[in-house]
Amino acid sequence: MRTGKTSRENRFTQRMQRRLGIIFGIACILFIVMVVKIILIQTKSGQKYEKIVLAQQEYSSTNIPFQRGNILDSQGTALASSIDVYNVVLDCKALHQSKELVKSTKEVVKMCFPEVDMTDFDKKLKENSKSQYQVLAKKVSYSEKKAFDEECKKRTKDKTKDNKVVGIWLEKQYQRQYPYGSMAASAIGFTTAGNEGVTGLEMYYNDILNGMDGRSYGYVNDDSDVEKTVVDAKSGNSIQTTIDHNIQKVVEDAIVNENAAHIDATHPRGSVHTSCVVMNPNTGSILAIADYPTYDLNNPRDLSGLYTPDQLNAMADNDKMSTLNSLWNSSVITSTFEPGSTFKPFTVAAGLDSGTLTGDETFLCTGAKEFPGGVLVHCMETNGHGVETVEGALRDSCNVALMDIGEKVGAENFAYYQRLFGFGQKTGVDLPGEAYTATLLYDKNALMKPINLQTNAFGQNFNVTMIQMASAFSSLINGGKYYKPHIVTSIKDSDGNTVKDIDPVVLKHTVSEDTSQTLRGYLRSVVTAGTGKIVAVDGYDIGGKTGTAEKLPRADKNYVLSFEGFAPVDNPQVMVYVSVDTVNSQVQYHDPIAKQIAHDIFTQILPYMNIPTTAEQAAPAQ
Repeated sequence: MRTGKTSRENRFTQRMQRRLGIIFGIACILFIVMVVKIILIQTKSGQKYEKIVLAQQEYSSTNIPFQRGNILDSQGTALASSIDVYNVVLDCKALHQSKELVKSTKEVVKMCFPEVDMTDFDKKLKENSKSQYQVLAKKVSYSEKKAFDEECKKRTKDKTKDNKVVGIWLEKQYQRQYPYGSMAASAIGFTTAGNEGVTGLEMYYNDILNGMDGRSYGYVNDDSDVEKTVVDAKSGNSIQTTIDHNIQKVVEDAIVNENAAHIDATHPRGSVHTSCVVMNPNTGSILAIADYPTYDLNNPRDLSGLYTPDQLNAMADNDKMSTLNSLWNSSVITSTFEPGSTFKPFTVAAGLDSGTLTGDETFLCTGAKEFPGGVLVHCMETNGHGVETVEGALRDSCNVALMDIGEKVGAENFAYYQRLFGFGQKTGVDLPGEAYTATLLYDKNALMKPINLQTNAFGQNFNVTMIQMASAFSSLINGGKYYKPHIVTSIKDSDGNTVKDIDPVVLKHTVSEDTSQTLRGYLRSVVTAGTGKIVAVDGYDIGGKTGTAEKLPRADKNYVLSFEGFAPVDNPQVMVYVSVDTVNSQVQYHDPIAKQIAHDIFTQILPYMNIPTTAEQAAPAQ
């Protein structure tokens, strides 16, 4: 009996084991099927279900704006910077959840932010109850933000339950600011919305000045707080310029003052346009660059200072835009003109340096020179200068003598040196819009015609830019080194560390040291005894050249008056170039406005720059 029972138990156990094995196998198969199904769902429909989940959450994402870099003068003074401003943002959802605090919140907003329209506040709160982002005011100042923060802090400490502020937060932004208004406007330029430079340095160095926005983001629902991720904004780099804001102010004041003396009832401006560039001839550094009329960088589209309301109302949109573009562009860089007599030193230099001129020659000026066909080209001295030396030709600005010198130099040499000095080529200055002048010069073949060569010799019938003239003239007086003109010396990060230095670059050599020295002596006589005597400053040794270029059409008798000078003569440290287009004067070509502006500038900047006086140069070393 005992044996039979044991046999049945064994059979039962074996049967159960088989059943359990089958059940386990089925369970494994079902698990595998489930895993495969999940994988398939994830692969095929994962995105769909993810969207369903995310739709049940609130996605929080906030842009963190970068701060655009500063534009600094040579001393580190900010000429352009980005200051903190704030948008006042209303969180309607939060305020609806704390309705008992609506009154106190509105009270604080009205007190701290007078820009906010409280009717608009009520409307936004009512119509956007679930919105967490409604802008009440844009670009409020830091002082307003500070007052708001202090008021909120004070009320937080207050035990009064219904005295708090809810649902108001401040969104930080940056606003471009130009603390000196119109100073160096055409060189600095300005930005539009989105930190895009429109003109000047703001445009040329736009990518360097701009940084990179940051972002705060994460998913948040009512039951849990998900940790947010913050990617900090990266500030833009700053640029340090060669501009000295003290010299810049001197230049601009001189231009404004001398133009003011030429204003009358029918001419609201003293000239159509006046420009000036001040450079260090030994580095190519631009110390000042100015245009008249100018504009306020903080309000660049405002023309009310130039036109009456009636005039503005009568102007077509295209005319307004054209006027604005002419204001925004730097004429020193973008405008072309006939240089006139300021070009004469280059003709003489070409003769001396090529050996076609010794410097001992004399020339007879009878007041005019006749060309084939009976064409007469006159000298400014209609009765003639008589016999002129090479130095005298520059001193007295004799057109006839210069025509004779041009003839001696010859077409081939003249064309060669004209291009060696950089005329017809871009200088590569780090400002936008440099004019293309290659087509505005006569080539060697055209110069074979005597009248072309000889009128070119005294600066007529071809076009240049002021930056070309300033760079070439600097090489003429510094021993022959042609520096690339530049206005930025270094790039700095947001902490003030130098990222990159931009050193002066010598692009080529134009004339010999001997030629340069001889020319400096000739140009000294222009200021001491010639057409540039007005420019002289007591105690200082100044050289330079005057210019009077008759504009097209010649029959209108309008002129570009100019002066290009330097000091001290034996060791030039500063170069000043002034150009005045169509001055309001009864006899334009005799008006001293360009020379007077140069005189005013030299008078103030020479002591400021510690340029030695004649007496100091002559004093024996101690």
